[in-house]
Amino acid sequence: MCGIAGILMRSGTPDQSALETAAHRLRHRGPDDLGIHVEGPLGLIHTRLSIVDLEGGHQPLEGPDGQQVLAANGEIYNDPELRAVHARQDIRPRTGSDSESILHTYALKGIDGIADLHGMFAFALFDRRDGSLLLGRDRLGIKPLFVARLPDRIAFASEIKALLPLLPRQPDLEPGAIAQFLENQFCTGTQTVFRGIERIEPGTCLRVSPELNCQSFRYWSALDVKTQDIDLKEATETFEPLFDEVIREHMRADVPFGLFLSGGVDSSILANELTRRMETPLQTFSVGFKGTRMDDELDAATSLAEWLGTRHTRLELSRDQVFGRLVHSIWATDDLMRDYACLPTSLLSETAARDLKVVFSGEGGDEAFAGYRRYRLSPERRIKALLHPGSGGFRTRGQWRGRRAYRTFGPALRGARKGTRQPFVDAWQATPGHWSDIQRAQYTDLTTALPDNLLVKTDRMTMGFGLEGRVPFCDHRVIEFGLSLPDELKIRGREGKHFLKHWAESRLPTAHLRQPKRGFHVPVGEWFQGEFLDRLGERLAGNRAVNEWFRPEGIKGLIDNQRHSGKASRELWCVMQFAIWHRLFVEGPYQAPQTFEDPLDWIP
Repeated sequence: MCGIAGILMRSGTPDQSALETAAHRLRHRGPDDLGIHVEGPLGLIHTRLSIVDLEGGHQPLEGPDGQQVLAANGEIYNDPELRAVHARQDIRPRTGSDSESILHTYALKGIDGIADLHGMFAFALFDRRDGSLLLGRDRLGIKPLFVARLPDRIAFASEIKALLPLLPRQPDLEPGAIAQFLENQFCTGTQTVFRGIERIEPGTCLRVSPELNCQSFRYWSALDVKTQDIDLKEATETFEPLFDEVIREHMRADVPFGLFLSGGVDSSILANELTRRMETPLQTFSVGFKGTRMDDELDAATSLAEWLGTRHTRLELSRDQVFGRLVHSIWATDDLMRDYACLPTSLLSETAARDLKVVFSGEGGDEAFAGYRRYRLSPERRIKALLHPGSGGFRTRGQWRGRRAYRTFGPALRGARKGTRQPFVDAWQATPGHWSDIQRAQYTDLTTALPDNLLVKTDRMTMGFGLEGRVPFCDHRVIEFGLSLPDELKIRGREGKHFLKHWAESRLPTAHLRQPKRGFHVPVGEWFQGEFLDRLGERLAGNRAVNEWFRPEGIKGLIDNQRHSGKASRELWCVMQFAIWHRLFVEGPYQAPQTFEDPLDWIP
């Protein structure tokens, strides 16, 4: 797990000081080693977190014939199997690094070889034979990769904060992306909050010619999945060896690993699968909150840890601990995203990183096996489908209720608001006509909320502390299998993930598997009161960025509403987060915050 960045110039050579600044901004992703490679118009940066081949594996790496150079982030889990294939072609690896398989696969098959890779990855591969640059990202978007295309250069990086120094000037902000963040809690698709900076889409490679012409190739899509006509017994017989192989591959590492144990179905299954394959106790970590009315899964996670015999760490967080982590989590997240779970995940990551370099997490299980309540075709969904056509009543409503958006958004945001639902409509409409509504909902989340919200949380919060997050349920083979199941194996009555729970019953206590789904909630609404709220109102009222993008009377109305009814915490959190983000990434000077900060100190 690492950080990468770089630049390809139309003419001339990259600026060395800009490359060094970008590298500095990625050191949290790779504190163990640094490589900067400059070659004519090309500059490559690699900051390394050593997981496999601890002594070797320095990057950028050169190909077997010296004709390619690579900087890669992530893990190629089937590296041993690929090495056996390459050996039969008389290709001899120079290191023990799994990333080297990208080079050898490319040398044998070119861009078509990317489909042979199992894992999570983002890479930049420069081909000296024709001067082209290949940028690639894994199938589900587990690892990030941003790119900016300018007339004189192509710049790219694992995080936006490292891409900005490689540009000749600070880009303008994109109102559509800010509106998406406010309404959907994240921005999805290629667009980011900086105009001209884009995400490379999951399952996609971008080839850049020496003249900076770009050609995009999609090497994988969930749209190719075919529905299986199988029953519960046949599905179990198919899934058993598949998941065994996925777990076995994901456990490959030269360092110890642990698990974030939420107490839910997905992380509980991972806890069992890892524990029964290990000779020493698995380290697990779970989190809850002190003095709140909201239920959490801390006790359930602790009970399961005791049942499995893991080395368990319980974190019970106070309001001050959670709020104090906000500024650092915004800095780590990079792009605007409002997910309260980033805060406890950041604290869990910091705790786990004291002893470990790798931690497993259960993201992807709900999307793969239809675990969310929103996947059920309810009467309410049918009404929404009539009122808001295009996505079968799925994801039709923004986060700002009633007329709050109209009263609070400034002119640019009001103009951009009408397009905030379009990514969900586009995803829904892209699905094959024979798919069910459940499959369409799964696909919509798999291509929007999963890569641009949940996996952002996992990647940025863990890598903020030099910790690698592994997510086996996001392995493309698991996703393909879950998506292909018939509806009756996904949802029965009011229960989601029917197949997965049935499969796990021989491994875990039934009562634990069948407990109601709680989700990972943070009691922000309970805490957003009193002196903090009063101070926040004063800061927002005088903040230049807030007054530029929002209407002052609308902000005042939100403060009053939260003070008297406690029902504006989500909207106020968005505005507060935007103000802090603007201070970190726009106003400057660039400054990485401490892990504990008073968030109001960062709203000038």
